[in-house]
Amino acid sequence: MSDLLWWEYLFIALIFVWSGFVRTGLGFGGAVLALPFLLLIVDDPLIFLPIIAVHLLIFSGAITLGNHFKAKRIGTSGLKENVDWPYLKRTLKVMIIPKLIGVFGLLTLPNEVMSGLIFVIVIVYSIGYILNKPFKSNSAWIDNLFLMLGGYVSGTSLIAAPLVMAVYASHVAKEQLRDTLFVLWFILVVIKMGSFFVVGVDLQLIHHLWLLPCAFIGHLLGQKLHRYLVKTDSARFFKIIGTVLIITSTVGIARTFG
Repeated sequence: MSDLLWWEYLFIALIFVWSGFVRTGLGFGGAVLALPFLLLIVDDPLIFLPIIAVHLLIFSGAITLGNHFKAKRIGTSGLKENVDWPYLKRTLKVMIIPKLIGVFGLLTLPNEVMSGLIFVIVIVYSIGYILNKPFKSNSAWIDNLFLMLGGYVSGTSLIAAPLVMAVYASHVAKEQLRDTLFVLWFILVVIKMGSFFVVGVDLQLIHHLWLLPCAFIGHLLGQKLHRYLVKTDSARFFKIIGTVLIITSTVGIARTFG
């Protein structure tokens, strides 16, 4: 990124503010709602993915641990209360093998096909949320199918969050949803960063010096959004989630097939 113009650096900074805002406010979408815009400036995802991954590790870890210690101070059970551990453990067992397959690139399904399939599924989920009739599967294998798909795609890219979120929102209480997702993302991103390190991907450490403060500004703004979402009624909460998912999917489809 050393040969960019000043206004391109400015837009990158603003996009990372937006990324931090969405990630902290909703618990997902920091990558998928930022990466398409970043690629319009520099069309190389491997420049931005390590930066986004490190930001996710820092802020998801800080928020989850902060909530844990805050809960302990007021006499509650901390992470036991903030995170739906049984559901997290059950879904990790479903996702981990497809995740590793995606990381090592053992399947060759074209990215355009995979991305288009994910975004179509997410739009179907989102319409149900907006109409206050969220999709409910009659059997666990349907959810497991989507989680396996999400695990594989999270291994190959960072666009699986809307699909995983759509499943999690149907099974995890909204008070626990963000922290549960953050623990999940932390685990999946550690695996992703390990693969970056092994294959020698440039982690862009120099650019963390100026982009981390940008993400922190977005993080502070996102905290306010999250407090509002937790207090709002469930129907409005799901409508907001559904709207964001549709916007995310539309941007993704435009980027993939445009």
